[in-house]
Amino acid sequence: MGVVTYEYEVVSTISPSRLFKSFILDSDNLIPKVVPGAFKSFEILEGDGGVGTIKLITFGEGSQFKFAKHKVEEIDEANCTYKYSVIEGDALGDEIESISYVVKVDAGPDGGSVVKTTSSYHTKTEHHSITVEKIKEGKEKAKAIFHAIEAHLHAHPHEY
Repeated sequence: MGVVTYEYEVVSTISPSRLFKSFILDSDNLIPKVVPGAFKSFEILEGDGGVGTIKLITFGEGSQFKFAKHKVEEIDEANCTYKYSVIEGDALGDEIESISYVVKVDAGPDGGSVVKTTSSYHTKTEHHSITVEKIKEGKEKAKAIFHAIEAHLHAHPHEY
């Protein structure tokens, strides 16, 4: 099994605690509301939303994927850190066993945030076609969703 790791960060004008509460802790409710074409639903299959919870994410009509199952690995509200893995779904394709994510929301300039994400793609074999370039393409879609959430939070300053 191989691992391809990709790190990226996004700067936001939203405070770390507000961004963590909305984009991470309440993502199941907020993301389908703000970007309904990207995600159809989030459903808890096992657990209570905390560590060990398994969620079924159903993608929207416009997505190239149908579903993914996420497992919550760690939630650290005090340090604004969230770890989860994609453990099943058509987004994994034939070559990926799982994808592990570490999302850290740090204080940024002028009261804003810096969101740092590390993605580790665990491949089924050492020989695979997963490249950083392919990963970057998917991250551009994720950034668009992030910016839509950010715009929603600016438009609704009393939420979260």
